[in-house]
Amino acid sequence: MNKTVKDAFEAVSDIGHDSTLMIGGFGLCGIPENCISALVKKGCKGLTCISNNAGVDDFGIGLLLKTRQVKKMISSYVGENVEFERQLLSGELEVELIPQGTLATRCLASGYGMPAIFTPAGVGTEVAIGKEIRNFNGKDYLMEYAFDSDFALVKAWKGDKHGNLIYRETARNFNPMMAMAGKITIAEVEILVEAGELDPDQIHTPGIFVHRIFQGVNYEKRIEQRTVRKRQ
Repeated sequence: MNKTVKDAFEAVSDIGHDSTLMIGGFGLCGIPENCISALVKKGCKGLTCISNNAGVDDFGIGLLLKTRQVKKMISSYVGENVEFERQLLSGELEVELIPQGTLATRCLASGYGMPAIFTPAGVGTEVAIGKEIRNFNGKDYLMEYAFDSDFALVKAWKGDKHGNLIYRETARNFNPMMAMAGKITIAEVEILVEAGELDPDQIHTPGIFVHRIFQGVNYEKRIEQRTVRKRQ
């Protein structure tokens, strides 16, 4: 089945106001740059974004925050975004901070079809407020629900027209688990090939999880914090 679409604008054409989106990536690595840019131009409001982080002020999810398109952020790290901080402190943005491992496991639970998971992370902290706690073998665990997202937006290095995906290095972070979890998964890739050209043993996300795929353009691949050693 050919799942290709022309570009990012066609891929996100049915994402509307008040949608819940999973957005892959870690920092600025492996983020769906084209899809985010298309959403900015599309102008849909009231978005709930599930992502490890919120980008920076002028890149990644930070672009959606700048245009006030995000209603709620569900994430585990937000330290690089001044506009995010301003909206949070002013009460403009609803924020749910989650331990990173819990965020990842809730994504996996969604992909596996599990309604909830139990984790010791957050027990005895503000994370546990209002949540059910169960004791297993003398240890307390929080019950955390699987995510319920309308769309998952992921970015891979290479994909084929059936939606099979291969990620490179640290871009293989939240992308594979989010690709499994969206009701509709949209993948953008740097290289798009014909079905059958990828080595089956190298595929990280099978095409059965992907509904739309397109070849992205003009990737910046920014680095959040570049640290180099001084020359001797």
